[in-house]
Amino acid sequence: MRRQKKFYAWGYADEDLTPEEIRPWEAEIAGRYGLSGFDVKPPPKADEIVLRKSRVEVPAALQSMVRTDHLTRLEHSYGKAGFDTIRMFMRSVPNPPDAVAFPENEQDIVTVLDWCDRIGAKAIPYGGGSSVVKGIEPAATFDRVVTISTRHMDKVLEVDAVSQAARIQGGIYGPAIEDALRDTPFTMRHYMQAYRCSTLGGWIATRSGGHYATLYTHIDDFVESTRVVTPEGTLETRRLPGSGAGPSPDRMFIGSEGILGIITEAWVRLRKKPTFRASASVRFRDFHTGADAVRDITQAGLYPANCRLLEAREALPGIPWSNEEAVLVLAFESPDHPLDAWMKRALEICAAHGGVADRSDDDENAHRSGAAGAWRNKFIRAPHYGEHAVARGILSSTFETSMTWERTRDFHAKITKLTKETIKAVTGREGTVTCRFTHVYPDGPCLYFTFGGLFDPKKDALEQFMEILSTCTAATVEHGGTTTHHHAVGRFHRPFYDRQRPELFARALRGAKRELDPKGMMNPGVLIDP
Repeated sequence: MRRQKKFYAWGYADEDLTPEEIRPWEAEIAGRYGLSGFDVKPPPKADEIVLRKSRVEVPAALQSMVRTDHLTRLEHSYGKAGFDTIRMFMRSVPNPPDAVAFPENEQDIVTVLDWCDRIGAKAIPYGGGSSVVKGIEPAATFDRVVTISTRHMDKVLEVDAVSQAARIQGGIYGPAIEDALRDTPFTMRHYMQAYRCSTLGGWIATRSGGHYATLYTHIDDFVESTRVVTPEGTLETRRLPGSGAGPSPDRMFIGSEGILGIITEAWVRLRKKPTFRASASVRFRDFHTGADAVRDITQAGLYPANCRLLEAREALPGIPWSNEEAVLVLAFESPDHPLDAWMKRALEICAAHGGVADRSDDDENAHRSGAAGAWRNKFIRAPHYGEHAVARGILSSTFETSMTWERTRDFHAKITKLTKETIKAVTGREGTVTCRFTHVYPDGPCLYFTFGGLFDPKKDALEQFMEILSTCTAATVEHGGTTTHHHAVGRFHRPFYDRQRPELFARALRGAKRELDPKGMMNPGVLIDP
């Protein structure tokens, strides 16, 4: 039986944070802003939210795989961003899909798309629903909307042990991939914060960034070939380790966000499960000193699996906000060889920048203890705090971008200053801003900003949230960064993506959409206008 997700927030309906997790978190925030406590709003119940009547009539031949019931439509209305949860707590869902289809094979997808064509409906591909950029949300201008969930297309179909690859259906969730590979020597090992509730097809469509900080980072690095059902037919690319034969057709669909078709299968590269690990955490006097060490590590070609630089006040419990230290979570792993030499050299580089290492006696499990373990546990549980923040009027969100090394210090300073000023201007209170590197490259890092504060209770919370997030996101592009490093464009990032993307490329992308989706039914308004 399918495990029911929360329709209004991250995760599953049968799970939540414990009181032991909530109490210290709540007390810390209350203390930070001089409050004695919070009034807590109850989360919404499904029957408290009124949805407009479905505007489509499902033909008898499709009723076995197309649903129009209240909870199904509600669950597929929003993604899992802070603005999604706020709207759910407002009990406001004005533009739900009219129907949700659950195809079990490619022919079912063709049948559903043909039906959408006949009735003039827009089609929105849906994987795990973990979008944080309005990537799966129907627009108010759509007359009819059919969301197409791929959750029944969830199998590992074939494993090539010689070339270390697997043919996998697009609707499979992250944990199910690893479960299917459990009895093999292999792993896909593409982890991200949304791993439990996101799909392979969604990773490809949104150019996801995994947990690896270097080398095996984006889903681009994993894809050998793709199979896509478009309104004009099915397209399958040739499975190859590499090719110089013109522009890559796979690259056209990696990051296409559902505007060209539905990714039904992909051959993806696997690797042998790691048997050698080395982990450490390193403290630096400040963030920029740590950044200099990280730059030298990435440019040395050591390729650590984890190389995440975090502000200590964000990463570790009990650190005062006046603390300027940074913590580097560093890890190497391999299925083939010991890693002492790699770790030794990385720690030498850190020491040259004043870094003080904290290594466990048990390197195999160091990633679960000390500073690394504290950060890891906080990272995994972080999405669950979103609904509790909204319920208490707490402002909490993130935005991410990237920048080349020579501009990183200035960029970081400008974005941090602007974010603090924006929070104060919008809410009337001082807020907090922290930054971490989630992914690092020889030429620059991904900067992942986290901001917090309290909403002004006299003003609309959604308007405050959107003003702050939009202002900060716009600034990343205005100062030369990308509007998103790994969260996709969606409808939220679209205005900022328009400023970043060359207009001539937009015209070329529109040309591709005209050929594959001539009537503009596939998720229109994401990336481009048809």
